[in-house]
Amino acid sequence: MLRCIDVSKEFGGLKALKSVNFTVNENEIAGLVGPNGSGKSTLLNVISGVYKPDSGKVEFLNEDISKLPPHQICFRGITKTSQTVQSFPDMTTLQNVYIGALFGRKEEDHPLDNAKELLEFVGLPKDKFDVSARNLNVIELRRVQLARALATSPKLLLLDELLTGLTPKESDEAIALVKRINKQGVTVLIVEHIMRVIMGLCDRVTVLHHGEKICEGKPGQVCSDENVIKVYLGKKFSFDEEL
Repeated sequence: MLRCIDVSKEFGGLKALKSVNFTVNENEIAGLVGPNGSGKSTLLNVISGVYKPDSGKVEFLNEDISKLPPHQICFRGITKTSQTVQSFPDMTTLQNVYIGALFGRKEEDHPLDNAKELLEFVGLPKDKFDVSARNLNVIELRRVQLARALATSPKLLLLDELLTGLTPKESDEAIALVKRINKQGVTVLIVEHIMRVIMGLCDRVTVLHHGEKICEGKPGQVCSDENVIKVYLGKKFSFDEEL
């Protein structure tokens, strides 16, 4: 579905991505991990059109999207949630999602109904639908941001640390939600630091370090890789503990 071919990106002499080759297969849940500053968010921003690669290219469904603006990439079926939660603070939660539903609208759609259904789907209580986004807590804002992303009808959903700040119970609920999204035919690429989430959620994991891909494979294989343990995990991962 998605191919990044020799993608490089530099910021003022800092090489954030160095000839990264990366793929996401249709219908899978792919994970992207690595130390802070390894290039994970930069890669998502290149895929979604926020940044343009300095060299290399990004292909989505066999089309080169490297030079397209973000809204055109979204129209083609790639949507991203942000690590720092973004909203329209003076609009209600329903209005926030309604905007996404209008953006991804098809003739037969009913965008307001779609927005309500998606807010229910992500688990936001109905009594929060008419509350201004500025009055929501961070967890609620994350749910609204996810609902707005889903409202654009993505084929590929990019999640940048969606689970940051969640309790273990909330993380389990979020894992179940991502699985439900995937079962509805949405391919998912998730950036996450919590290895328990990666192990319980992803079909395949890619590890970045200093802007380079150092490992790729099934979660168990990646977590047992000596180089990954050395530069990222620090010790062999145990499912019973958090890193």
